[in-house]
Amino acid sequence: MPIRSDENADDLAFLRDEVKRLRQSLNRMTPGIDLLLKRRGFQIYKKEPAADLVLPAREYIDEYYGMMHRYSFRIFLRDVIKHQDAFSSAEVEKYASNEVTQNYLSTVSRIGLVERSGNEYRLKKRPVRSFGVTLEWYVAEIFKREFGAEVVWGVKFRRPSVGGDYDVIAKFDSSLLYAEVKSSPPKQIYDSEIKAFLDRTSDLSPEIAVFFMDTELRMKDKIVPLFEEELKRRSNDPPEVERMERELFHIQKRIFIVNTKESILRNMEEVFSWYYRK
Repeated sequence: MPIRSDENADDLAFLRDEVKRLRQSLNRMTPGIDLLLKRRGFQIYKKEPAADLVLPAREYIDEYYGMMHRYSFRIFLRDVIKHQDAFSSAEVEKYASNEVTQNYLSTVSRIGLVERSGNEYRLKKRPVRSFGVTLEWYVAEIFKREFGAEVVWGVKFRRPSVGGDYDVIAKFDSSLLYAEVKSSPPKQIYDSEIKAFLDRTSDLSPEIAVFFMDTELRMKDKIVPLFEEELKRRSNDPPEVERMERELFHIQKRIFIVNTKESILRNMEEVFSWYYRK
């Protein structure tokens, strides 16, 4: 007798929950993230800055996290922040229909992120410099909630040779993952940012490094060539940037270039699958 698709889905959900539970148990039995960093000569100086973080009250966090799974909602929220002092619904309707945008406006008003100002809306918390910090929080939540990882984000170290923030650092079992999280489209990414990412990866030496872009646009057109050029600059025999599938790429199954086509969660599952199969 064939197994129904809903039974398959239930079994898959059970297995995912069980893997997450086992990983959380293993995380508690292995050294914490602070100790893994200390062994590499790193000590956290600052982390998880709140100044530009756009979050609702605690009782709405789970709902907000679920909304953030939608690419159209993240684009909407990015535009809300861009026009934070005063905006109409038309100004934040870039990637969704009018009906969906009105639903988003109703939701963010209800959970206390925006308020009416005459015939327009405005962000309650102002000023906020960009969507970047909120996106870092969201990616960190994915690692924590969906993969059972211990996570810190918006991390600063006192390192004289390599500066800048480490957007997300996660501990899986006894391994470290470093993710650079970009909210800008590919056209706004420059070679200096690829260099900085590879410098930080070399300095921290995590088991997995992810260059993550919150876009559904192609990585092959600009981002992959930027990586190839930087790798050539660093070595006479540079490793190849290889396609995993669609617009997901890897470098020696340790450094991954990822966009959000399909979903962030699905793409990160693919990254872990490639890493653990190597």
